[in-house]
Amino acid sequence: MALAEAMKRAAEVLRGARHVVIASHVDPDGDAIGSTVGLAHALEALGIPATLAGPAGERCPATYAFLPGAERLAAPVLPAEPFVLAALDSPDVRRLADAAFLAEAAEAVVLIDHHPDAVAGAHTAVFDSTAAATGVLVWQLLTHLGVEPDERIAICLYTAVLTDTGRFSYANTTAGTLRLAADMVGAGAHPHDIYTAVYENRSAGAQQLVGRTLARVTLANGGRVAYSWITPDDFAETGARPEEAENLIDYVRALGGVDVVFLAKVNGTTVRGNLRSKADIDVSAVARELGGGGHRAAAGFTVEGDLPALLDRLLPLLPGGGR
Repeated sequence: MALAEAMKRAAEVLRGARHVVIASHVDPDGDAIGSTVGLAHALEALGIPATLAGPAGERCPATYAFLPGAERLAAPVLPAEPFVLAALDSPDVRRLADAAFLAEAAEAVVLIDHHPDAVAGAHTAVFDSTAAATGVLVWQLLTHLGVEPDERIAICLYTAVLTDTGRFSYANTTAGTLRLAADMVGAGAHPHDIYTAVYENRSAGAQQLVGRTLARVTLANGGRVAYSWITPDDFAETGARPEEAENLIDYVRALGGVDVVFLAKVNGTTVRGNLRSKADIDVSAVARELGGGGHRAAAGFTVEGDLPALLDRLLPLLPGGGR
């Protein structure tokens, strides 16, 4: 189905809803939070009540608490009345974690996502892997909904795009992306204020966490891969909040001369990994081999085991690993 037709169909489903529950993937980032809250404002402008469901029962990460309406994010609860579920920035309803049960109870499910491995199933879906962020798709959906973006919507969706383009530095930053961002600024988003809130409001503990991460940077595969790691002890000892680790991998990514960087979040017998490509290398294919997924240049996964065991599996799959 063409994107415009998919947008039209999604808008019809949402406009016909008596209540919409909006959820995103577990460990929501700026795109997930911004898109979720932005869509809620748009629906409520149409008189449609919206509930924001945290995928793991969590409230909004402190980094994005400045977004208007973000305080409404709460543990998922089954509404008393019939509802439509809008799943944002999640390639599959299973990624909604604790909120996944809502898909079974909903009258309809609308998926809005930009991951290349998104799976629609029987649901109404707006998928575009060329979009820089899910926030871009929500912004485009406003026209089909018949909603004129206000300042609150603009702030939320600009934040979504800002964070998923790496501050407009990643390869997904196109002329079209910048035009949409300019439209968001015209509608009331304030770039300086948003940038400061997201990237220049870190705790002293978060800065110490950056130092630990950089001190552990290790080169592998003949210098083509760089990796580092963090543990629960690092948060306990520095006082950094878990959400303040969201952009840690960007500090590792700043290292020159490497093709791929990797950051591991080690937690007992589980390791959550994030991969970033600095060359024309599809790290999403690597992530899928480990049960994860993502984009060509940015992907992630979670595996059982410890860091040495993961490195034994991961490094041979990366450039210079001999496979």
